[in-house]
Amino acid sequence: MSDLAIDEPVDLAHLERYTGGDVRLNAEVFQLFSRHSLETLRKLERLSRGPERKAWREAAHSLKGAAMGIGAFELAFAAGDAEAMDPAAAPERTAAVLRRLQARSQVVQAFIEAYLAA
Repeated sequence: MSDLAIDEPVDLAHLERYTGGDVRLNAEVFQLFSRHSLETLRKLERLSRGPERKAWREAAHSLKGAAMGIGAFELAFAAGDAEAMDPAAAPERTAAVLRRLQARSQVVQAFIEAYLAA
């Protein structure tokens, strides 16, 4: 995990480097990210109870990349931690990592909902 301090759950300036600051495009990207992250978290929850390390790593990696893409760096760092672990070998740590991912995701989702409502 990075020692970088993040003030906002999403770095809009980072996202806007890719979207040119187009509010509608930002909204579309946020909606896609929101669906993807919720699906991926559900998948990680299922995978946490099984021996499918490769599928776990792929799902965590996918979430990490998507979060980095929109500038949700704290969520991306948490997903990176998940990607590096074997859930079958460390069930208690896996549960803690999932709780952290879910908490960071909720913060990002709240940010996205506020952005879309504005």
